[in-house]
Amino acid sequence: MRIAVDIMGGDNAPDEILKGSFAALPKLPPEDTLVLFGKGDLIEEAMKDRGIAASGPGAKVEIVHCSEVIEMDDAPVESVRSKRDSSICRAAEYSSPKHPNRCDAWISAGNTGACVTASQMYMRRLPNVIRPGIAVTVPTFAGPIVLVDVGANIEPKPIHLAQYGIMGDAYARGILGIKNPRVALMNVGGEDGKGTSEMKHARDMLRSAENLNFIGYVEGRGVFDGDADVVITDGVVGNVMIKLAEGLSKGLFQAIAAQVLETDPELAVRLEPVVKAIYAKHDYHEYGGAPLLGVNGTCLISHGSSVSRTMMNAILRARQFVLCGLNDSINARLETIQEPTA
Repeated sequence: MRIAVDIMGGDNAPDEILKGSFAALPKLPPEDTLVLFGKGDLIEEAMKDRGIAASGPGAKVEIVHCSEVIEMDDAPVESVRSKRDSSICRAAEYSSPKHPNRCDAWISAGNTGACVTASQMYMRRLPNVIRPGIAVTVPTFAGPIVLVDVGANIEPKPIHLAQYGIMGDAYARGILGIKNPRVALMNVGGEDGKGTSEMKHARDMLRSAENLNFIGYVEGRGVFDGDADVVITDGVVGNVMIKLAEGLSKGLFQAIAAQVLETDPELAVRLEPVVKAIYAKHDYHEYGGAPLLGVNGTCLISHGSSVSRTMMNAILRARQFVLCGLNDSINARLETIQEPTA
């Protein structure tokens, strides 16, 4: 298997991205190749400094030099069009089914919009997919859930939301191992009468989908209570939701730690391993990256603040995504979803 990594994307690039890539090498089988996209001399120097050979233990290493970089604040569509030799564009290009040296998956912690745009430009969509969506694995108090979409589609139509339900269900089964995922549509209330007409339209399509355990609407507070295994929403709500949850959880941990330390320093020392264990269970770094579901290939988009551990886990998860044949399952199941007749 060939796995591509954009080493120039992310707040901590290239150092942390390279560290994570190198850490993944011994965990991959020797027949695999890790293809690193970015400044060639920089990658070569990092490998030399760490004593890493192109064909050492584990996966082999291949370098694709890219002369341009898409920055985090660049306009996505314009930058993809104007910076064709960027690490994001080249990695997506290599992941096209038609590329002679095709990569089976590619990963970036860079500009999310550019990753989505480049994936659709070079890899195209699966035949039955209308709009791809980003699926994030969200750690909750009841276990991990899948949230789709978190930024790829900010104004989805009902059919897009319905397709996200099918794709999210396939992802929960194939990657998280949930046998019969409960799929729900994010809404302002659980009652059938609530929500916009488009929301109700999407609900009806999800209800009519074959082999889908659709349980209706879910409210925001129900997400972290474990009311559903797959939650469907638009890209704006999904993106705001995960960032709000991330900031809130971080703030709560810090506030609790500070209060315990002030009240009883000895108790703080005894509780430290407990707090660390809880934090680890709810740490997004463990999940590596979020797949862009619906593209004709595999693209994982990692958090902008990814560190070496995030990238290592993203590489291993990308391999799992390819091996489980998720795209074939998604495409076959989407043939069954229909617009309801009046």
